Amino acid sequence: MERISVLDVKTATPDVILYAQHGWADDHRAIASLAASLATPNTIAITPNLGYLKTWLRIEPLIQAVEVSVLENMQRYPTSVIRIVGHSMGGLIWLEVLARHPELWANVESLVLVGSPVGGADLARALDPLGVGVGIARDLGINRREIAEAIAAKIPTLVIAGDIDNGSDGTVTVQCTKIFGAEFVRLLGIHHAALKNHPAVAEAIRQFWAIAAPPSLPDESSPDFSRTLIRRLQSVPGMTDAHERDFAKAEIVLVYDNGVTIRTWKNLMGIDHVFVACPHGQCLYSGFVGWLHAENLRQTLDQLQQEQVISLV
Repeated sequence: MERISVLDVKTATPDVILYAQHGWADDHRAIASLAASLATPNTIAITPNLGYLKTWLRIEPLIQAVEVSVLENMQRYPTSVIRIVGHSMGGLIWLEVLARHPELWANVESLVLVGSPVGGADLARALDPLGVGVGIARDLGINRREIAEAIAAKIPTLVIAGDIDNGSDGTVTVQCTKIFGAEFVRLLGIHHAALKNHPAVAEAIRQFWAIAAPPSLPDESSPDFSRTLIRRLQSVPGMTDAHERDFAKAEIVLVYDNGVTIRTWKNLMGIDHVFVACPHGQCLYSGFVGWLHAENLRQTLDQLQQEQVISLV
């Protein structure tokens, strides 16, 4: 367990415990340097090393390892403020820990997810399309957006995504990092591995810490139309957040009165893609379903079309 302390030796309790968690196919060294650059006076930075090889197997033992550390430190420092930074799978681990321990939430000042595939990594789903358990792919392909949004509604949350090709950091799509209710920063030209200790990431986190305020719950009596539409598509069985690169190839299949459009495109492999665009034609959401769930998507689009027709009557 790597521990970086800038704690005043005369002070028994740190003001802040900063957890920085590495992700898949990695160890703690790079993210420890990020933690060191972010640590403020009277801070303990904790960067658990989960083991490079273990990150290829299953996520559950990794969650449990972080969980044990956090609960031990809560016993030792019950009044210290907690700040969390998780890179890639490290962010997913922390979502699981927080979901299992809501009693921690009152102590958590902020949560930062850096290049974390919250909606489920498309590469993982490609390796394990049926979720039967091909190594860590099964765990990385899980959609954790529901628990992430529940957490973001209570804890100030920042999502940082890299973008090197107009839609991904080379490993994780920008789309699958997004969470309703969280602040979002897209860093152009920074690939996935570099996000874990890049100066631009550190600066984005500092700026967020400087202005972070308790999140306000959305007014569900008048939900944002595009948000509702995106949630509807995300709920289609088998829906996976997609790269935005193919948005320009899609054809409009449904136009709403407010100018929002739904667009579809099928690639050479026969994989169905769906997009939501704002009235100005910019992509708000991109997703795809495999062959097994193509009919589910078709039915949902048919339902949306029928609802639109009814609303016009």
